[in-house]
Amino acid sequence: MQLIRAIIRPEKVDAVLEKLMAEGFPAVTRMGVSGRGKQRGIKIGDITYDEIPKELLMMVVPDTDKDLVLKIVLSTARSGGKGAFGDGKIFVSPVDEVYTVSSGIKETESGTEEVKL
Repeated sequence: MQLIRAIIRPEKVDAVLEKLMAEGFPAVTRMGVSGRGKQRGIKIGDITYDEIPKELLMMVVPDTDKDLVLKIVLSTARSGGKGAFGDGKIFVSPVDEVYTVSSGIKETESGTEEVKL
């Protein structure tokens, strides 16, 4: 399983979520975040904006679906054909175990099991 964390422009979130849902990936956590990239913010006139608002989308997907989800997010969140500074970043990390709090089910790549409390 893979944890995909995508930091994208707020105006692109609805389109990305819609496309993920249409492709069968409804489980997403969404958070408002702010920060800056390599360009160190943005300067408009005399005002420098150090931290730019973005949205963080997090999802855990099977290894076999990772490339499809990345393709969806990259193609939908990109500005224009070639993209632009500030379009965002995607981070991918392995996930060893997932626990569902309500049911006590533990998920791994090898299957599921109920956790004894």
